[in-house]
Amino acid sequence: MHRTQNQLVEPPALNREAASPAAGLSAAAAALKLAADGPNELPGNAPTSNLQLLRQVLTEPMFLMLLAAGSIYFALGDRTEAILLLGFVVLVIALTWLEQRKTQRTLESLRDLSAPRALVIRDQQTLRIAARDLVCGDIIILREGDRIAADATLLSGQLAVNESLLTGEAMPVSKMTRQQHQDASVSVQASAGAAADVSTLFASTVVVSGLGQAVVHATAGATAVGQIGKDLAKSQIQPSVLQTASGQLVRRLGALALVIALCQVLLTWWWDQQPLLPSLLSGIALAMAILPEEIPVILTVFLAMGAWRLAQQQVLTRRVAAVESLGAVSVLAVDKTGTLTLNQMQVAALAIPTGQDSAELFSPAEAKLLPETFHSLTEFAMLATPGDPFDPMEQAIQQFSDRWLAGTEHVRDGRQPEREYPLSADILAMTKVFAGNTPQQYLLAAKGAPEAIADLCHLTPAQCVQIQTQVHAMAERGWRVLGVARGLWQQQNGRDSGWPESQHQFDFSFCGLVALADPPRPEVPAAIAECRQAGIRLLMLTGDHADTARAIAAQIGLSERPEVLTGADIAALDDAALTARLQKTDICARLQPSDKLRLVTLLQQQGEVVAMTGDGVNDAPALKAADIGIAMGQRGTDVAREAAALVLLDDSFSRIVSAIRQGRRIYDNIGKATQFTFAVHMPIIALALVPAFLHWPALLLPVHIVLLELIINPTCSIIFEAEPGATDLMQRPPRDLHTSPFSLRQLGQGLLQGAGIAVILLCMYGWLFARHGAGVRSSSLIVLMLLLSVFLLILANRDRARPALSGLFSQNRWVVRLALVMILLLGLLMWLRPLGAVMGTITPAGTDFMVAAVGAVLMLLWLELLRRTSAVAPAKPVV
Repeated sequence: MHRTQNQLVEPPALNREAASPAAGLSAAAAALKLAADGPNELPGNAPTSNLQLLRQVLTEPMFLMLLAAGSIYFALGDRTEAILLLGFVVLVIALTWLEQRKTQRTLESLRDLSAPRALVIRDQQTLRIAARDLVCGDIIILREGDRIAADATLLSGQLAVNESLLTGEAMPVSKMTRQQHQDASVSVQASAGAAADVSTLFASTVVVSGLGQAVVHATAGATAVGQIGKDLAKSQIQPSVLQTASGQLVRRLGALALVIALCQVLLTWWWDQQPLLPSLLSGIALAMAILPEEIPVILTVFLAMGAWRLAQQQVLTRRVAAVESLGAVSVLAVDKTGTLTLNQMQVAALAIPTGQDSAELFSPAEAKLLPETFHSLTEFAMLATPGDPFDPMEQAIQQFSDRWLAGTEHVRDGRQPEREYPLSADILAMTKVFAGNTPQQYLLAAKGAPEAIADLCHLTPAQCVQIQTQVHAMAERGWRVLGVARGLWQQQNGRDSGWPESQHQFDFSFCGLVALADPPRPEVPAAIAECRQAGIRLLMLTGDHADTARAIAAQIGLSERPEVLTGADIAALDDAALTARLQKTDICARLQPSDKLRLVTLLQQQGEVVAMTGDGVNDAPALKAADIGIAMGQRGTDVAREAAALVLLDDSFSRIVSAIRQGRRIYDNIGKATQFTFAVHMPIIALALVPAFLHWPALLLPVHIVLLELIINPTCSIIFEAEPGATDLMQRPPRDLHTSPFSLRQLGQGLLQGAGIAVILLCMYGWLFARHGAGVRSSSLIVLMLLLSVFLLILANRDRARPALSGLFSQNRWVVRLALVMILLLGLLMWLRPLGAVMGTITPAGTDFMVAAVGAVLMLLWLELLRRTSAVAPAKPVV
């Protein structure tokens, strides 16, 4: 069955009933309506404006301090320094604004991807389009689990719709066409209003069951929910746990910076009898040095870019907070069908009875021709299948028959049944009745559950036992099994009368068994092995038969343990007993939705971080309860996608493992960037604070702090974000969800790095001050060495398993680029006189280069000493 990526084949039920009312709008007419009416979006969804972003930047503490420093320079008459500083202010504002704008565009593009989609008929073709592109007059197809994208009127079919969003009532509301309502009404004078109510569908409500077509009559703000939306504030992206923690840290350090800076102003102005304005400049420089302005930028950029990188790997992030939780996943609860398997059923084997207790088996994988003895079984399996099947098993039967019966007399394509007996709760089989060779003779084709087919054929107990044995053997291999039967029926009273009420009134003969398999995805075994190495427990949650689940688990290497926990077992156990059973079970079969929710909750109570996959409406509660809910993008319902934090765009299990690996890499890099940030601030704080206590001339001024910020900020956002994952990333156990990169234990290494460099630079300054006295020569060399230390700290924190200089040779292309920029910057500061005059730097003398070399070597030795003394043995793979 061929189809384009966006074009879908309608379900069989729609072919007979729902496809007939209209052919839908043309693409040209829809485009005109969209241009005239605007997109189908609720009010208040407009992105943050440029003015709002600019206002956020202008109210940042760093900007306010820079503005104050520039004003003081003007007051002192140093116009050159003031203009340069304010020029830096503009540059910092521009970089920050561009960074935030890039982050917002990334999140907005991800939000557009995750927006609801609609199945619509355009130009007589069924297409899946973004809900925002719906227009009045569009014909939409609605199925179980769909969130209705616009107000519409039902044209055909019947639906049950959950309208609790509008009414508060949890019970589904039945929907039918106006004609159906009038036909079903007992009263002749049926209310037109009532007919309108039962046929009207409202945007944002959910189809609980049924299938139908509807015509859109209102979009965007004109819908019922749109009227409510006009009174609601624009939705905001919720900050993650790390973003909240970082905000608190920055606020506390900001308050501390102001207190320390005020103390320094009083110290230099009152104690050292320095003028007030230079004292204020010194205090502002110190406050800017203490304030870790980069931390919120790190988290915002890293999480947004992480979501973007996941989208490149076919994993859509609906909630950014999920990115930081991925690295902590300890249990991965996955559905079997479509996630571990291809969700593409194939005929795996045919079986026909050959004796009292024997059968002949045919495997298409091992043959080039279909033996004649299997032609009848294949033919009647095809006849019992709809001509345009939607069910994957029926599609597999049709494809198998088209291939193996081609060129034989058994091909019966295009035959329309005279009558059909559908599957029912009483008889788990379906029968199609076709015209026979004579006017009153009919050919019967039935397929269904093997036990139901055996019952229709009135087989002996011994024959039933034989079939059950064959079915059990096939089920143990993970196959689903259908029975097939054929029959003839002679109508006695004409073509239009005397049809039996039940399939049991026909006489059938047993043809055989058809085994179907949903083969595992080829990449799954390797992905499961990687999960085991990473210490992640795999748990299969499926509604399938226990034998089928066990067989698939063995094939893909998920579990060799024979024990299976069924829905019936779960219902019979209390929480304590179920928790104990769960510890030694990897497969849960025949589950109900409530079972999945209970299992997820129990695992979380045991301290596990649970990621769970799901695709149906009934999976939504468990997806929402899980730490990371993962919905299927291709076969998942809108409800499942909205309840989930991640959406797999191609439904592949390997994407989940890639997402976990990406989550671990992102968290690692956040830790590296945070450690670097605190390390680099230590010498800046020391060089701004210590000279005041020792009555030395001020070393760092606001212009120096701004220059450093122009290096530090992009470094955190670009170099550390682009850092590739460590080689042992998926060989470590999952991290504790409550660990933080801002804890003293995590930051200790960075604080020690910075403290050692601060001591080295202060000692160098003390030696220069004693040798050359106060002057530009001494302070200039220390400023240049401080810039060099920033680059050395970047190298030291990129990969703590190797010496700092080895970081120059890396897969991260940004490191070499930064090295070139640093060389260029140092050269300009030393030899470009106008820039040096403003920044207070000069060309070092010959001996100064020797002093700088010694200082650089000492800093490298200090960083290497810390690396060696704090080195931790690599984590052993988890088996």
